[in-house]
Amino acid sequence: MRKSRFTEAQIIGMLKEQEAGLPTSELCRKHGFSPATFYKLKAKYGGMDLSDANRLKQLEAENAKLKRLVADVMLDNVVLKDLLGKR
Repeated sequence: MRKSRFTEAQIIGMLKEQEAGLPTSELCRKHGFSPATFYKLKAKYGGMDLSDANRLKQLEAENAKLKRLVADVMLDNVVLKDLLGKR
């Protein structure tokens, strides 16, 4: 997955600027991204504080780790079933 050019703190700061009254087109021009990117970031980070964003990042990392573990266990089960011939 591609890493964002902006940190969570920067993204939340940009969203706060827009909430303070700066037009979206002006904000996008100022920071160098498209309005589509802005609305995508707003959907993900809208209404969050920095601590909420950090917690979201931790939960996403934990979820990815758990998904990898489940995939590994499922693969082990398939291999064991193949070895035992119970397929």
